[in-house]
Amino acid sequence: MAENIQDIKRRIRSVNSTKQITHAMELVASAKLRKSRELAERRRPYFEAMIESMSRIVEKSGTTKNIFMNQREVKKIAYIIINGDKGLAGGYNVNVAKLVEGHIENKENAVLYTVGSRGRDYFRNRDYNIQGEFLGISESPNLFNAKEITALVMEGFKNGEYDEVYLVYTNFVSIMSQLPHLMKILPMDADELKPTGEIEEDKESEDLKILRSGEIEVKALKDLTIMRYEPEPDELLEYFIPYFITNTVYGAMVEGAASEQAARRIAMESATTNANDIIDALTLKYNRVRQAEITQEISEIVSGAEALK
Repeated sequence: MAENIQDIKRRIRSVNSTKQITHAMELVASAKLRKSRELAERRRPYFEAMIESMSRIVEKSGTTKNIFMNQREVKKIAYIIINGDKGLAGGYNVNVAKLVEGHIENKENAVLYTVGSRGRDYFRNRDYNIQGEFLGISESPNLFNAKEITALVMEGFKNGEYDEVYLVYTNFVSIMSQLPHLMKILPMDADELKPTGEIEEDKESEDLKILRSGEIEVKALKDLTIMRYEPEPDELLEYFIPYFITNTVYGAMVEGAASEQAARRIAMESATTNANDIIDALTLKYNRVRQAEITQEISEIVSGAEALK
């Protein structure tokens, strides 16, 4: 009985040590999440404006000879996969890997560029063709990293090493929700760049009427955005497409960093809660065993006293 009590006490100490570690990791993840989330939220308006501008340029360009918009027979596909360099983040790393595996029909026709050691290790152990790996940047990505990745991928596409390029990352929705996302970035498709919200003709006509009538001109000028692009669309695309893709990859890395910290915070918070539950259960068990031992000792004392009479 005494040995059993000691075992329970050792288990309580062990679980308590684990709880202290998971709680500390939860606090660290919360601090990192705050910075990553602010960065992700700051870049979204810029990214949305860039997509809108890109859609306008593509729309005005009509038929273009730009190689990065050239649709061709798909024989080989490249994937840029945004994962973490560390684990203990719930299903963050696995969800992205599973999304990629579900999209790949034949691993012989897939080329991978992995960001983060977790994704690299996952696909390396399954004999995928890893063309490039970028480690130690998942938690604090910067534009230089995105440029390095984009340069390699665009060069491979330009040389015909693969015919499509997909970006796979985790979209940060909220602290409780992070969704793995797969998007095609090469060749660029004009239809996919069209704005999701179209201007209603009635509203536009009404604004124009207000502008012509001279009433509330400040409001009308603010609502109507007129953009003029120089030089010609084809020349702009030559410069703007690499810039657009670089920022898309950078945005995905920023979203991934925020998602990773959110997933780790939730995982560590859950682990700390579970540790508390285990400690409570072990403490209750310890008290019961201890009470049984005391009862047995009292019983033995009473029995000995009765035997001496």
